Amino acid sequence: MALDSSEQPGPPITKFESMLRTDDVYFFDAEDFEEIIHHYLNHGKVSLAKKAIKMGLQQHPNSLDIRLLDVEVMVFENEFEDAERVLDELQLLEPNNEEIFVQRANIQSKQDNHLGAITLLHKALELTDEATDLYSLLGMEYLFIDDYTMARKCFIHCLEADPEDYASLYNTIYCYEFLDEHDGAIRYLNTYLDTNPYCQIAWHQLGKQYYAVKMYPEALAAFDFAIISDDSFLGAYFEKGRVLEKLGRYEEAIENYNTTTELEDPTSHAYLRIGKCYEHLNRPEKARYYFYLTVHDDPLLDKGWLAITDHYLKKKDYQKAQEYIDKALSIDGENAIYWKRSGIIHKALNQVHEADFAFKQATELGNYEE
Repeated sequence: MALDSSEQPGPPITKFESMLRTDDVYFFDAEDFEEIIHHYLNHGKVSLAKKAIKMGLQQHPNSLDIRLLDVEVMVFENEFEDAERVLDELQLLEPNNEEIFVQRANIQSKQDNHLGAITLLHKALELTDEATDLYSLLGMEYLFIDDYTMARKCFIHCLEADPEDYASLYNTIYCYEFLDEHDGAIRYLNTYLDTNPYCQIAWHQLGKQYYAVKMYPEALAAFDFAIISDDSFLGAYFEKGRVLEKLGRYEEAIENYNTTTELEDPTSHAYLRIGKCYEHLNRPEKARYYFYLTVHDDPLLDKGWLAITDHYLKKKDYQKAQEYIDKALSIDGENAIYWKRSGIIHKALNQVHEADFAFKQATELGNYEE
C-alpha cells in the first residue's frame, strides 16, 4: 500500500537523487528502494519510480515487494498483460500474498469489471489482518456499481479503524445522501460525534443534513459547533449563512458570507448570496452591486446572470434586463432558462416575433413551460 503523499524526502531518497546526478552506483536495502519508489509514485514522478524499480530489481532480483511495485506501474500504464504475467509468477511463489489480489483487482477495475474487482478484494480480505485500505478500495468499487448500501458499510469499517479518515467520512455521508436517508445520516453523525466531539467536518456534514430536512435551528447549532472547532472553516460560515437566510436573519447571513470573503478570496457564490440578502432587505442598489460582482467574478454562473436580469425585471426596466440576458446568451446560447427570460422580456416589450423565437429556443432546449 502507498505511503502518505505528504511525506518529506528521507535519507534514501536524498541519496538516490544524489546518485542520479553522478555516474556512481550506490547500494540500497530493498526496504530503501520501496521507500524511494513509493515516494515517486505518490508525487506522480513515474519515470523516476521506474528508474528506482529497475535498479532495485538489479540489486534485489528476488524482492517480491519491488516486483509488486513494478506491477503497480504496469497497471498504471495499462500494460495489463505484462502485469498479469508477472502476477502469475509471483502467485506461484507466494500464493497467499494479499497484494497480488489487490493488483489483480486494480486491473479488473481499470477494465470496468468492478464485480470481478470486488471478488478479488474480498479474497485479499481473507488473507490480511490490516483490512482498512482494502475496505476503502472495496467501497470505491461498490460506488462504481451504484451499490451505495455496501459502499457505506465499507467506508464505516474504515472509520471504525481510523476515525480521522475524513475521506471515508465524506463517502459515508455521500452514500446516505444518495439513498435519500438523511435521518440515517443524522443518526450516524451524532453517534460519530459522541466520540469525536471536536470534528469540524462531522459538525459541518451534520448541519447540511439538518438543512436538507429543514431542521434549521438544529442546522444552525451544528454549523456553530463546526466554527467553534475550527474558526477558519470557510464552508461552515457559508452554510450558516444559508440557514440564517432561511430563518429570515439576513443581516447575520451577510456577516457570515462576508467572513468567507475575508478568510479566502471572495467567490461568486458568496457575492450572489449577499446580493439575495440585500434584495430581501429591500436594498436594491446594494443587491445590484453584488450581482454585478457575481457575473464579473464568474461569467459562467447562470444564477448570477439570472439574478441581475430579474433585478431589472422587477423594476420593469426591460431594456436593461434585455441587455444582461443578451450578454448571458452570448456566453451560453444553449441555456434554456436564459431563452425563457429573453422571451418574457420581449413579450413585455411587445416584441412578439422575438418572444416567439426565444420561447421556441427554450422549448427546443428542454424547457416546455411556455
